[in-house]
Parts: sequence; structure tokens; C-alpha cells
Amino acid sequence: MRGAEVGDALAAAIDAFTAAGIDTPRLDAEVLLSGITGFDRAQLISDPTLEIPPAQARVFSSAVRRRQTREPVAYILGSKGFRYIELEVDSRVLIPRPETEMLVELALELKPSTVLEIGTGSGAIALAVADEIPEVHVLATDVSAASLALASRNARLLGSQDRVDFLKASLPVSGEFDLILANLPYVAESEQLEPEIMKFEPHGAVFGGPTGLEVFEEVLGELASSDIQARAIGLEIGMEQGHAVSEMVRKAGWSEVETRADLARLDRVVVGRIS
Repeated sequence: MRGAEVGDALAAAIDAFTAAGIDTPRLDAEVLLSGITGFDRAQLISDPTLEIPPAQARVFSSAVRRRQTREPVAYILGSKGFRYIELEVDSRVLIPRPETEMLVELALELKPSTVLEIGTGSGAIALAVADEIPEVHVLATDVSAASLALASRNARLLGSQDRVDFLKASLPVSGEFDLILANLPYVAESEQLEPEIMKFEPHGAVFGGPTGLEVFEEVLGELASSDIQARAIGLEIGMEQGHAVSEMVRKAGWSEVETRADLARLDRVVVGRIS
């Protein structure tokens, strides 16, 4: 029994995704087919007569139907690349975004020996930092046991379990760290996002309260009153939150504060240091 040809399968998927209102129909079709067949995307483009084995063609058809419902590609494939590592992801955790790499870049700049990550999710930040700074030790926290189970699995798969510890809590009771990193929920509850987020990603990892600032207020307040000490902190923020979060960071004890923009020139990270 012959399987479908790559060109025909891609064309049908692209048409289906376009009809579903997906912004990147060709990219999504190619990434899904590449992930399922093992063919790289260059092969898919250069050889449209390449035959897809029947079993893989059936898996791809199922994946196309799932994507038509706006389920994210990362959840369908079960993995997502972040920096130089590949992470298992599913609906328990937020899908790592490119802009979050700025927190890893901050760690590379500061070269910490000890890092506290708050709200680790899939473990993306903690594990990328451990991957790129071999001498570092990271304590990663999350209030979700389900998230921590997946993050711990990713640590084992990447061989980082001896340098990344996980803790079910918002914060540890105490500790001294060179750097704190966090991608906290910062979207206002009233904001309407694309269906991929609204229907599939965990709302607790996305929405930060009525204004989107509530989780920052809670976490920074806890840090200010805790026995945790850190020379620096880096927080991912929404594009209009730079001033408000900067003031919270100052009040929490970091006197030197700056806001950094992403490649789109939107405020994306607040950095605080102790002078």
C-alpha cells in the first residue's frame, strides 16, 4: 500500500490551516510533517514526490485535524526547542517563547554560580541556564506539581538533574543566590489572546490578575519580606509594564533597575541589581 506524497499532503494541510484562520499555514504544515516523518524541511520542499509511509501519513492526518482546532504545534508534537535544548511540553505547561531567551542571556552576562528560578513550568529557563553555564546550580520552583513533574523529566532527559533542583513552592524559605529569574504570569485577565493560548495553554501560567501586575506584586512582596538574598533579578514583563514593575523591583530592594527591550523594541525584561 502506497503512502501519500509529501507535496499533496502539505498542500492539503496548508489549505486546511488557511481555512481555520491560522497565520502560518505553510510553516505549521512543514514543521508537523517534518516532526512526524523525520524528513527535514529542506527535503519536504525540494522533493514533493517523496512518499510518506502509510502509518506516518495517518499520524499526520490526525495532527492536521488537531491543528485545525488551533491546538499548538508544540503540544501536537510533544516538544519545543528553546535555546540549544529540546524540551518535552504538553498542556500542563506554557510553551517556551523566543522572548524568554532574554532571561537566559542575562544569566550568561552575569555568570552566576547560583540561580533561583520562580515559576519554572517546563523547566526551560533553568535547564537552558544549566546547559550554557556548566558551573551553575539552579533551584527552580513552581506551585504546580504537574509542571514540576514535567520539568523534572526534562532535567533527566537532558542530564541536568544533578545541577537543577525543583521545589514545589512559590519561593524557598531562605537562601542566597547570585541571580533570580522569573517569567511570571503578566497578561491582564480581560485581554483576549489567540485561540492557541485561550483554549489550550494553562491560564494560570498566562494571566496575572485583573491588571496583569498582581503576581509581580505578590512575588516581589514575598521576596522583600523573606530571608532570600540575591545580587540581581531578571523578570520578563508585558510591553507596557516596564515602569510599574521597575518600581516594584526598587521597593523590593534592588536599587539599580533597568528595562530592556526585545528585538521588536518592546519592553520585555526588568533587571534589578544591588549597588
